[in-house]
Amino acid sequence: MTARPDWDAIRDLSRRVLREGAPLALTQDVHALLLRTADEVGIASAAEALLTDAGALTLLRECARRITDGSNRLMDALHRMFRYQDAGDYERARQEMRDVLSVEVVPYYREAAQGQLDDMADAP
Repeated sequence: MTARPDWDAIRDLSRRVLREGAPLALTQDVHALLLRTADEVGIASAAEALLTDAGALTLLRECARRITDGSNRLMDALHRMFRYQDAGDYERARQEMRDVLSVEVVPYYREAAQGQLDDMADAP
């Protein structure tokens, strides 16, 4: 599994800009952060989005959404998966991870779900 991405900087930027209303200053560091994060969350058109202020703001919003939604989706599914495993229902536990994989676009979260599914390969 690849290393866990460090999304603290993008979360901080998102909080300041999207929640607190600070302006998005597209400095070199912010530009690089948005490009890197977009790649980490599976967004292919990031360079194009960064050509305009509106595009950069939309990109920030989408990066933050994918991180939050993917995390919530995976954590909820893991919780249900462990409950099913504890009850001995490995087919339903596997289905939880398959359901995540059917919709998840963030590579890190996909890897985590696939790893859980692989770990259950030998279970009944």
